[in-house]
Amino acid sequence: MEPSLRTALVLAGAGAAGNAWQLGIIAGLDAAGVDTTSADLIVGTSAGSTVAAQITGGLRPAELYSAILAEPRRAAPSPHSTTPQDAGGVPRSSTPGSGPLSGPSYLEWSQQIIDSAADASDMRRSIGAAALGLDDDGGAARWRDIVAARLPNRQWPQQRVLIPAVDAQTGEAVVFDRASGVELVDAVAASTSAMSPYRIGDRRYLNGGYRRSSNADLAAGYRRVLILEPFGGRSRTPVRWGMDLATQVDELRAAGSIVQVVFPDEGSGDVFNANALDPSTRLPAARGGYGQGQALARLLGAFWHGPSWPDA
Repeated sequence: MEPSLRTALVLAGAGAAGNAWQLGIIAGLDAAGVDTTSADLIVGTSAGSTVAAQITGGLRPAELYSAILAEPRRAAPSPHSTTPQDAGGVPRSSTPGSGPLSGPSYLEWSQQIIDSAADASDMRRSIGAAALGLDDDGGAARWRDIVAARLPNRQWPQQRVLIPAVDAQTGEAVVFDRASGVELVDAVAASTSAMSPYRIGDRRYLNGGYRRSSNADLAAGYRRVLILEPFGGRSRTPVRWGMDLATQVDELRAAGSIVQVVFPDEGSGDVFNANALDPSTRLPAARGGYGQGQALARLLGAFWHGPSWPDA
């Protein structure tokens, strides 16, 4: 069945840098007359879940971009100094009692679990069990406060927003929305959690990126799908698992969606790696995203609005 004439914006994860780049590109597009924040559907994963809540929270993209430019300047990251961050760039120690954990160490920890898993379901169960074994449940309240401070509005918007996460106790994927009975702050806190599962009621949740890379498949049924992917579509899971972005794009197109994927260009610098967790990456990522959004405005405006758009 042909998708209806609706728009979907997919916001993927990538730590502090990914959050800033996506806000930058959205602001750059908006300044050029392309408003992606009014999408009929917004899918936000990990860092992208914070972006989804920010752009639907009542502030215009220009205000969110200006806030990044006004953040205190930080030293450039070094390979041994980064610590896991939330989607907005606040340092977070994920292993209680062991001190800060570097970005590369987190990747090594999770990659070992991925490499030993038989399939995606096994990976989600194993990484959930490993995270529960490391966790200090007392950090949930602190984490909620950090996330809440970054959201301009703590209520779910009227437009459709989907925020995926993974149940750390079962390995099952979940998708939160305004009808799920979970508050927006809690949904974002769950989707951005890495090694410390976030508690909601009697359940514990991990990062939405473990459901599927970018989670673009959640936009199935939408006519035009714009995907902002800071990590360039890279996946740390085997291709045969079908979790990678390219597989999801193929699925969407096969079902009739028109899909446009945007990766960072060189304007943001070399920040989309393990150091993407470091808050010092935010300024170059945001500026690069803003410039890229303005440069792509004509192309993406025609895609977003259709061939009748004035600048098409």
